[in-house]
Amino acid sequence: MAEEKKISMAVIRRLPRYFRYLSDLMKLDIKRISSKELSERMQITASQIRQDLNCFGGFGQQGYGYNVEYLYDEISKILGTDRRFSCIIVGAGNMGNALANYENFSKRGFDIVGIFDVSPDKVGTVINNIKVLHMDMLPEFVKTHHVDIAMLTVPNSKVNEVAIQVTELGIKGIWNFSPTDLRLGDDVIVENVHLSDSLMVLGYRLKESMEGRKTS
Repeated sequence: MAEEKKISMAVIRRLPRYFRYLSDLMKLDIKRISSKELSERMQITASQIRQDLNCFGGFGQQGYGYNVEYLYDEISKILGTDRRFSCIIVGAGNMGNALANYENFSKRGFDIVGIFDVSPDKVGTVINNIKVLHMDMLPEFVKTHHVDIAMLTVPNSKVNEVAIQVTELGIKGIWNFSPTDLRLGDDVIVENVHLSDSLMVLGYRLKESMEGRKTS
């Protein structure tokens, strides 16, 4: 749906945030909410919310607002959380361990089915009930297991090589945690994650806040 209507990535990247807030509202047993009330919770404008949701059909009713559960279900479908994705982790270091042990992945439809590394210290160990296999076993693994996504937590010097290897095996989704932005074929979907970027933004905001308190 998003591709057919050429919806901007900025809108798509806000959808998981709507999803989280709606989940919280459901836990509070809130049945409906207006765009104004939602905007106050999310700290974005009501017009932005209406504009974003109108890209997918609107979902609201004049004078009523949004049915929380219905909107949650519709955004869930848009994001694909109503289906399951099989994932592997390449790189069993600290980040790989953290990803393998993150419970919310399974709750959101992302199942970790394999973990791979080349280090003798890592291969053969067990992380969250999954045995770490050597990268040499990846081709055979992909033949016998359906894999949608490869989560790459390998050293930056190896990421391009590993990315090419997994895509040549037919894996079409890459979640890349290296500092390098991967750009692969048009048929491969890449999401580059830069944790340090987010941390630097936090540092900037904290610096601005500290300097603001000094001048007030």
